[in-house]
Amino acid sequence: MSKEYIRDNNYKVIGSIDTDSSGKQIAYDANFRRVGEYDPKADKTRDSNFRSVGTGNQLSALVWQAHK
Repeated sequence: MSKEYIRDNNYKVIGSIDTDSSGKQIAYDANFRRVGEYDPKADKTRDSNFRSVGTGNQLSALVWQAHK
């Protein structure tokens, strides 16, 4: 599993994205609350309530939205 950190303009960590071996990604806010997931096989992003957000990987947008 790999982890990518999302930072704001001041380099403060506002969230992270974990990627597992199958390519599925899960995004967390700065307080480690799950904000969404991306399934590359379905090419869909879902929010923390498993509602579809859209096609493609939109996890960084979910992290930024949770930050505001």
